[in-house]
Amino acid sequence: ATQHSHQNQHQLKRLKLRKNNWDCETFQFDEVLIDTASQKRTYEVVAKPVVESVLEGYNGTIMAYGQTGTGKTFTLGRLGKEDAADRGIMVRAMEDLFLDISSEHDSVSVSYLQLYMETVQDLLTPEKDNISIAEDPKTGDVSLPGATLVEVRDQKKFLDLLQTGEANRFAANTRLNTESSRSHAILLVNVKKTVKGKHDRDENGSNVQLSKGQYIPMVRKSKLLIVDLAGSERIDKSGNDGRTLEEAKYINLSLTALGKCINALAENSPHIPVRDSKLTRLLRDSFGGSARTSLVVTIGPSPRHRAETASTVMFGQRAMKVENMVKLKEEFDYKSLCRRLETEVDRLIAQNERQNKAVHDAEEQMEKNLKQAQISVMEAEKKLAISLEEMISDKKKLEKEHLETICKLEEEVAQRKRLEEDFTVITNKLQAQNEVDRQRHQREIQDLMQKHHLEISQAIQRLDAERLQTEALETKLLEAARSMAKDRVKTEVEDEKVLELKQKLEEEHQLRERSEIEIKRLNFQLTNYANLENTKQMEEITILSQKLEEELKEKERLQLEIKNLKQQMLHLSLETDQTRRSLSREQPAVRPFTGAESPMNKNKTGHTKDAINGHRATIGKLFEQVGLQKILSLL
Repeated sequence: ATQHSHQNQHQLKRLKLRKNNWDCETFQFDEVLIDTASQKRTYEVVAKPVVESVLEGYNGTIMAYGQTGTGKTFTLGRLGKEDAADRGIMVRAMEDLFLDISSEHDSVSVSYLQLYMETVQDLLTPEKDNISIAEDPKTGDVSLPGATLVEVRDQKKFLDLLQTGEANRFAANTRLNTESSRSHAILLVNVKKTVKGKHDRDENGSNVQLSKGQYIPMVRKSKLLIVDLAGSERIDKSGNDGRTLEEAKYINLSLTALGKCINALAENSPHIPVRDSKLTRLLRDSFGGSARTSLVVTIGPSPRHRAETASTVMFGQRAMKVENMVKLKEEFDYKSLCRRLETEVDRLIAQNERQNKAVHDAEEQMEKNLKQAQISVMEAEKKLAISLEEMISDKKKLEKEHLETICKLEEEVAQRKRLEEDFTVITNKLQAQNEVDRQRHQREIQDLMQKHHLEISQAIQRLDAERLQTEALETKLLEAARSMAKDRVKTEVEDEKVLELKQKLEEEHQLRERSEIEIKRLNFQLTNYANLENTKQMEEITILSQKLEEELKEKERLQLEIKNLKQQMLHLSLETDQTRRSLSREQPAVRPFTGAESPMNKNKTGHTKDAINGHRATIGKLFEQVGLQKILSLL
């Protein structure tokens, strides 16, 4: 569509091609874009639906056809380094692919080829300059096994590959284009995408499950072809000669073969001449196959090339009549399943080996433990047999010793009764002696108090006599003083008498004070003596009472010990030998302590102490006979 010799009505999607000044011809297309249309608009109309189909699992083809210099390479392969808005269909298609795929489960691989003079060459590896074309006899799919296939993960790597391929592509300067492409460029993008949500289903839609937790993953393998065809040209207009002339011949031959195939497909011819050219073999799936194809037809505005423009438009019209049957490329990913199963098998084998080793180690440990347990049981049985023999012999010894001990205890009980009788006699005598001593001490205290009262009364009488004498002397002194006042002239004899009287008066005062002090001292001594006598008597009485109480408590304790000895004698097991030897050494019985053997000529207090000491000695002998350690252990 041009602004000069062609009238373009974008809204109606029709293209009017003027034949002459008074006649024109109208053509209908899916979309008509004028020269001011942006690259983004062109991509969204032409290529985006195809890219979306590729992501859904269908093959897709985007192809540019037109005369030399009409913008095919600009539309498809522009990198847009200077201006991002100039990015072509190749760059924008890869951007959409990378946005939709998962870097973990999906993959995108790229091959960049050129068909130059009927030879397929690799633009990424220029050494591969004659790649063969292989066809699957069953499915008819075309493949290039010798082409370089590079997996890309990001847009930067793809741009580097695209720039490398463009640098290796053949181009020449002609009259129609300064940088005319001399080969057909083919960008082959293989997309492998894991199906989410409805994988693991068979052809009928049911799940395909191998075993518990194991499913066959489903993947979609699709292919995107972006073909930048070399421009058709006439030799007389392009001015080609030499090698460029040969290149133009091969270009025109391949385009002619493509046109024949399009015509045959449009006319539903039974024979499609796809083998006339390698270009038609490579595009076999794009026209009349299972791929979704979008054709970009580019034309120029010059009326000089009206015939070439009409031919290009007619090619597009015939191509619109071709119908493709798109087919979903979805299959089971057996390789991924195999890798996953191999990993699982390796893990299970390693786990099984670890479990077997653990079981083997456990069995060995159990055998060792069993042997040790058997040895321990045998040793325990031997020790038990020895212990039983020892216990039987000890039991016999203990029974014999028990009988002997019971006999000894009975003798001790009889001796204890005799000791209690002696103790009762001694207690009665002690109480009578204490009563006599208490009465004697009371009489002595009364006599002493009477004597002191008599001395005190005599001292009081003397004190009263001295007081009377003192009062008489004071009276005489007062009289002498009065006489001295009347008669002041006295002799020295009278002065001396006065001094003597004063000295006597002072002596009387001192004698009176000493008498009072003596009286107080006598009273204090009398009180102390009485208190001392009472205290000594009470102390002796208290000591005797305490001793009597202790003897009674000791008697009760001994009775309780004898009872416990009878109850616990069956459990004697540790000191049996020592008891037997003690009994054999101290076999003679201890004579009981009686009142006749006590020294009666001593005072009452010494008699009581000797009785208590004799009683304790008897208890000590009893401890020696039975065994103090044994009795303590029983208590």
